[in-house]
Amino acid sequence: METQPTLYSFTMKTIDGKDKNLSDYKGKVLMIVNVASKCGHTPQYKGLEALYEKYKDRGFMILGFPANNFLWQEPGTDSVIKQFCTTTYGVTFDMFSKISVKGKDQHPLYHYLTEESPVPGAVKWNFQKYLVDRKGNVVEKYSPGTEPTEKEVVAEIEKLVNAQ
Repeated sequence: METQPTLYSFTMKTIDGKDKNLSDYKGKVLMIVNVASKCGHTPQYKGLEALYEKYKDRGFMILGFPANNFLWQEPGTDSVIKQFCTTTYGVTFDMFSKISVKGKDQHPLYHYLTEESPVPGAVKWNFQKYLVDRKGNVVEKYSPGTEPTEKEVVAEIEKLVNAQ
């Protein structure tokens, strides 16, 4: 009998090329974001890093997944992307190797998020955000245009980090 995949079923490559099992994040509140360096939403890296800095000591993690699916706005290699994120936005949250978030070559993690999670639906653009509770349940999805530091997002993060 095949079991349904969960968020923790996936092993991803970090931006440095190491395998990282998402089960390592059990017990953490997560925000999963598909990111790009040459997008109108790219300045959201600043807000994402601010959120991470504010809540990381309370069990909050951000997982950034570079993707080149929307107007080729992430053309760089992993090392180029890492350099850009670090030098331009001071990103310290976890970044992963570039993947595809839609289409025929969609990564299985994003198939799970868009088809099998409680908040299904296609990835609309770069910087779509998924919020995950401490048990690995996807509880909310925010559109690419929603700033990570908007009141509704912060309120939901507060609620999740305060839940035990």
